[in-house]
Amino acid sequence: MAGETPVLQRRMTGILLAGGKAGRMGGINKAFIEIGGERLIDRTMRIYRSFFREIIISTNSPLEYLEFDARIVTDIHRGKGPLGGIHAGLLHAEAEQAFVSACDMPYLSEAFIAHMIAKAGGYDLVVPVSAKGFEPLHAIYSRRCLPVIESQIERGELKLAPLFRKFKTCEIPASEIRRFDPEGRLFTNLNRPEDLEPIPQPGTRR
Repeated sequence: MAGETPVLQRRMTGILLAGGKAGRMGGINKAFIEIGGERLIDRTMRIYRSFFREIIISTNSPLEYLEFDARIVTDIHRGKGPLGGIHAGLLHAEAEQAFVSACDMPYLSEAFIAHMIAKAGGYDLVVPVSAKGFEPLHAIYSRRCLPVIESQIERGELKLAPLFRKFKTCEIPASEIRRFDPEGRLFTNLNRPEDLEPIPQPGTRR
């Protein structure tokens, strides 16, 4: 379509995994935490809009997200963690592939997301492999994964890592990630109040 970027022409959905109030964060919904004067979810949605025609918010607290111009879906299989959220998002996605991230990641990089999308052709999965291992909450999934995800849920196998061994997967190594993330904070997420302390405003350096 005229005027669209090459990335938008790729027909990929953006799925945002978004929870509700987090007990470890004092009952605060992490998506609505402000950093540098901008809520995490607003920053994430801004980045998503630069890539994806369709944005899905996968959450079991749908009323908290009605203000956003996105498709809101809830888990079909409740209590199954991120795997259940990814399943719900993929099930409703119009595109064959979807980029998935969590709502509490303050260092999402547009350049790295674009890099991942550029690698997605011909693969069922694209996943960064940091020093900590697979980063499944910053990955690209194909709808072809749905039957296996459903099978894992039925068996109670809720870990995401086994998926990457069952499909044609593009693994992005740590050496490649460092080109976009020299400070090693790209996959940081917020789990406890103290996690907020060392996070500078976006665009600043430690």
